[in-house]
Amino acid sequence: MEGTQISPFNIFAAGLLGAPLHFFFYFTFKYLFHLPYENLALRLIATLLCVSVMLKKRLPGFLQFYFSYYWHFAIIFVLPFIFTVNLIMNNFHELWLYWEIFMLFVLIAFVPNWLMFLIDLFIGVIGAVLFYFLSVPHVVLHPAFNIPLYLIVLFCTIVAGYVFSYSNKKGIMAQERNNALQALAGGIAHEMRNPLGQIRYNFDAILQELPRYHSESLMPMITVSGLDKIYQRVAQGQMAVNRGIQVIDMILDEVKEDDFQSKGFAYFSIFALTRKALDEYSYESEQERERIHFRGSDDFMFFGAETMYIFVLFNLIMNALYFLRSYPDGYIAIHFQRGETRNMVYVRDTGPGVSKEILSKLFDPFFTSGRKGGTGLGLSYCKRVMHAFRGDITCNSVQGEFTEFILSFPVVGESDIASFESKLYTDNKALFSGKRLLLVDDDTENLVQIRSYLVPFGVKAEEATSGTEAMRMIDSDRYDLLLVNLDSPDFDCYGLAYRIRCSGNFLPIVVYTKEPFFIVRARVEKSGIQGLIALPLVLSEFLQVLATSLKAKPAKQKGSLSGKVVLVVDDSAINLMVIRSMLKQHGITVLEASNGKEALDKLENHHCDLLLIDIQMPVLDGLEATKRIRLGKHYFRNIPIIGLSGDSSNETVSMAKQSGMNDYLIKPVDSIVLLQKITSLI
Repeated sequence: MEGTQISPFNIFAAGLLGAPLHFFFYFTFKYLFHLPYENLALRLIATLLCVSVMLKKRLPGFLQFYFSYYWHFAIIFVLPFIFTVNLIMNNFHELWLYWEIFMLFVLIAFVPNWLMFLIDLFIGVIGAVLFYFLSVPHVVLHPAFNIPLYLIVLFCTIVAGYVFSYSNKKGIMAQERNNALQALAGGIAHEMRNPLGQIRYNFDAILQELPRYHSESLMPMITVSGLDKIYQRVAQGQMAVNRGIQVIDMILDEVKEDDFQSKGFAYFSIFALTRKALDEYSYESEQERERIHFRGSDDFMFFGAETMYIFVLFNLIMNALYFLRSYPDGYIAIHFQRGETRNMVYVRDTGPGVSKEILSKLFDPFFTSGRKGGTGLGLSYCKRVMHAFRGDITCNSVQGEFTEFILSFPVVGESDIASFESKLYTDNKALFSGKRLLLVDDDTENLVQIRSYLVPFGVKAEEATSGTEAMRMIDSDRYDLLLVNLDSPDFDCYGLAYRIRCSGNFLPIVVYTKEPFFIVRARVEKSGIQGLIALPLVLSEFLQVLATSLKAKPAKQKGSLSGKVVLVVDDSAINLMVIRSMLKQHGITVLEASNGKEALDKLENHHCDLLLIDIQMPVLDGLEATKRIRLGKHYFRNIPIIGLSGDSSNETVSMAKQSGMNDYLIKPVDSIVLLQKITSLI
């Protein structure tokens, strides 16, 4: 109950000390001190209560739920009730006056909450008074002690006890905080070992595929299958990095308890995002991947954020796979269920299950249920995400049989979806207006769906059902975008992208596929293809990818970055090297500085088109350097500035904008996003 400490130490102390002491008190006071009153029945009941609390772990689950009430009753009976009964029935004997003070101090130690302490004391004392009036024969009281002086002693005892209890509680809280931080640090290290291990494994696999280097001989050719493996390993390494970043973001969000903002929420297909999550999860082996049984019927739409939902599934899959390691025949089943007011996602594993006692604490921050090295933050984060979606996550389990997590989403009304889709078309109408698209696919169902998505824009969409026909149409006419089914067997999309790049013409290419993203993403990006969409097509994702690709412009149209000068300021040599490599690939001249003071000196003596500056640095940090640039009378006071930091908190982003920075990027920096921001500013 609230205000009562039910720690294992308290239970152990109550049982180990209370049981023998009550026997000791009975025989000592009755036969050694020859006090007029002792009650063997009360002492036996108190002894049994003390012994019984030590059996807590052996109680059935439903009884453990009510243990706090039983514990509370035991404290009242064993301490204020019995001690006050003996005080009154012994006519306020001097010895029992001392023991009453002792009882108060012990009661405070067990019940540090002052209100609960007073309630316990009041119930125990009133019970003792009633016991006195009901006792036969009736004891006539004639107290011979100074009651006011004794009450002062009792009051000082209570005050001193609470001062001691408060200071002790502060020390315990500090120790618990230290233990929690140590556990969190260990959990982060454990969580990060998985993605880092994946990266190292994929690097080793890439090295195995690369031919042996020899400076005096021609480099042997890499086989097509070897090249496919390299692309796949690179993609898996990229996903591992992204997963590690997500773990860091999740832990920081949960520790700071930042509120999730619904500003960027949109409507998504639960099937499309679940399939994407299952494709992109960093499985440790193909056998792990095969343990996922996914049934995608009963698709529904929900209002939320893609990354947040995917990370919820990542957490559930990661936990389930961990506990299935000892169950070689175990599996994870995922399916959907539509309802009248709530739609559900069920994630069930046939693992060890969870006890009822643990089940009630699963979603508490920092609580771990036996997973070695876990942070205890994953499921509490999932709870917050689902609440942000106006839904919930619950868990059902039977030990030895299964554990099932249920994600519930509010049903989205057709009018809400229609309004959302209408806004999508309104926002993108100007961009699509007058555009010509070429659709390359031999699947009639795909073509019908794409045409229905494009009808409201009034765009001109022509179709080709074969690679040869598509090549002929591209050579003879002008198109603003090429939309291709990557799964078409007679169409080499990668070859077409290579041919377009070599011709010097720029034609944005968007592909859609049933293949898992982790297999095709790296090849698609390396081939110069602008967009990748998963099948089945979902309107919001479809329009977003097409719009982004239509906005893409070749360097010669948007102004070449070659010859531009960018000053990069960071105290990390590794970060400088990485960003320098990104920028030099696009012909950008890079100047470097290791702190804000050096950056100001460089700007005084060199012309720069843009400043990339880390926020946290010695000597002079990025925020202060930016303020000095904006407030000074230098010729470079209006230079575009992009801040860099590993801190994604709202406070830091706000401080960056207030200091005068034009934009802000989280490290590690995505090269595509960085170049897009540089291009938009210069």
